[in-house]
Amino acid sequence: MSAPSPIIVAENLTRVFGGTKSAGGRSAGGVSAPVIAVDHLNLQITEGEIFALVGPDGAGKTTTMRMFCGLMDPSEGRAIVAGHDVSKEVEAVKDQIGYMAQRFGLYSDLTVAENMAFYADLFGILGVERRELSARLLRMTRMEPFQQRPAGKLSGGMKQKLALMCTLLHKPRVLFLDEPTNGVDPVSRRDFWAILYQLVRDGLTVLVTTAYLDEAERANRVGFMHQGRLIQVDTPAGLKRGLPEATYRLTSNDHRATRDALQRQPGVLTVQPMGVDLHLFLDPAVTSPEKLQAITPFEYQKIQPSLEDVFIALVRRQELAHAA
Repeated sequence: MSAPSPIIVAENLTRVFGGTKSAGGRSAGGVSAPVIAVDHLNLQITEGEIFALVGPDGAGKTTTMRMFCGLMDPSEGRAIVAGHDVSKEVEAVKDQIGYMAQRFGLYSDLTVAENMAFYADLFGILGVERRELSARLLRMTRMEPFQQRPAGKLSGGMKQKLALMCTLLHKPRVLFLDEPTNGVDPVSRRDFWAILYQLVRDGLTVLVTTAYLDEAERANRVGFMHQGRLIQVDTPAGLKRGLPEATYRLTSNDHRATRDALQRQPGVLTVQPMGVDLHLFLDPAVTSPEKLQAITPFEYQKIQPSLEDVFIALVRRQELAHAA
């Protein structure tokens, strides 16, 4: 069987704010130096997968998604979605995609059913098709009992489900979700992802941004963004296996003193608090836990890194490379 073809492609996708891309600080006219929000991003997402774009606030995730959706023009490069160049065929792209922003435009004074009817009108979905599709989405999201409840009186998780249903009414091929579960309780987050799995089984492709690294574990592949750059892409398992740094869980009588002592040692990339423990990332070619125990007392256990561990190590590696 042939490999699935890419349905989302970024080729050197770049977005600069505040002027043309140039070196230096302020220009002679006092204009602020340009800010590179997305820096020559190259990416392919295959049809029928859930791809999670992960990074801190300001990493460029939302800007990337807006360029894919045709809501923002790239400064350089191009985006291709469902076979269409977004800059040249934006209307054709919009017919193929659903986009759910962090703050979706629900009408609080309208009921669930009325919000869905309003968006169906916008998409030109009428008659039997509207009734059948609305009924299917209500069943999938388990929102049938709440059809007559005003949107303003729904819980955070229910609002997100309603927003998702409205986004899906025109049966898009690609779904873009910008931090859809931000501020939503864990049970509602789990339910939301169960819906996404069902949609992917039905043939949809999903690009989701998230600040929750435990949530990114649910995706087929993950892309880490930092300061506008895509620094690593792989499956969650592949990201963990591919980390060359050794990862250890530490316990000590004084975590603060242990952390302060270790962070200054050659070969130690970073020491991060993780719950009641510390996680140590080190270069095994330079040092080892046994050598570090001569600096400060602690107990340790080698562990498989979490996605959070991997992201911290990758960012730290990038920072060290730039400082060199």
